[in-house]
Amino acid sequence: MVNVAVLVPSAGGRHPPFAEPAARARPAITPHERLSFVPCRTDARQHELASHRGIARRLAALMGCDFAEGDAAASSGALGYVVPNETIFSLEAARRLGVCGEEDLFGGVVPAPFVATKVITHPLIRPDAPAPAGWSECFGQRVRDSVLPGFSVFSVEDAREAGRQLLQDGPVRLKLACGIGGSGQSVARDARELAAQLDALPADVLSRHGLVLERNLADEVHTYSIGLLRLGTLVASYFGTQRNTLNRQGQEVYGGSTLTVVRGGFERLEQLAADDAGARRAVALARTYHEAACDCFEGFLASRANYDVVQGRDAAGRMLAGVLEQSWRIGGASGAEVAALQALCDDPARETARASTVELHGEPAELPEGAVLYYQGVDEHVGPITKYALLHSDET
Repeated sequence: MVNVAVLVPSAGGRHPPFAEPAARARPAITPHERLSFVPCRTDARQHELASHRGIARRLAALMGCDFAEGDAAASSGALGYVVPNETIFSLEAARRLGVCGEEDLFGGVVPAPFVATKVITHPLIRPDAPAPAGWSECFGQRVRDSVLPGFSVFSVEDAREAGRQLLQDGPVRLKLACGIGGSGQSVARDARELAAQLDALPADVLSRHGLVLERNLADEVHTYSIGLLRLGTLVASYFGTQRNTLNRQGQEVYGGSTLTVVRGGFERLEQLAADDAGARRAVALARTYHEAACDCFEGFLASRANYDVVQGRDAAGRMLAGVLEQSWRIGGASGAEVAALQALCDDPARETARASTVELHGEPAELPEGAVLYYQGVDEHVGPITKYALLHSDET
């Protein structure tokens, strides 16, 4: 039987009944009595809102909190434990929501909006290049050996210069800082393609949000998901892999993640990954990136941190690895995160859990036994889509 997580007001989709995790006597992991889902991301799509709301409901049940729909304009402290669907973009906004530390939210807080985007991953083309207020040279120096070769730019002129330098060693990937899930990306193989792709970008997008240019990986590409979670008094971390699927246009898009979650932080995760060289390296790179963010951005905090780490060969056959970007908010892998956290809470002696999220485009498919359905319907932007999470047994 499918354990359905949320009643979805879908456009033409079926509407399953809601069921929460079975209540079990367990030690309280938070002093908060209420958990509020705060939908503060204005461009969130229907399927994202529905699945994030469903995940927040399961978090509330897991933590023993009442669930509520929150308002970003609510007075301080009225929301209890906060689950926003976006990184909180300022320390003032965090205080307004009653967020004082990691124990008060599932997500993250940054001192300025650009810090939540992939643009922080690379240094500027030169020290006096245009950059937003609060730009950290310290961060770029700390992570330079943990990311791919690349630059972040905020003007067309700097983008041209960065592209010219990077093209000397092979094709360059261009990524809009505001792009999500692979959108807003292209690859330039020569100066002509670089010029055409830059000419197609509105100048104000670069000046307002920034652009990332980095070495493109062409072969043996493998993307890891590395995460650090704090849910009240419970701390866990994970490594896992992502998979792609095809959308209704036949394009490759995010199709889900499979995570191995362990009690404890990065030290415990490194021990768990000791026998897997690729995972071990990915954990080390993500840890460097996370610790640099904590040290270099005043006021930064994250109780939910996810890092995409890529490994692969460039056009010249060189093997490279690096953190691509960060997510300090509820995300695509959070259904699996919550399934694993629930398993750890249900059994205090359990040290690890393995769980997956799956996103399927097209007509509804039969769900596996024990799946938690977060969305099944027709989203106005992506069409028919099914999203679910699954906790694996030791044998699967």
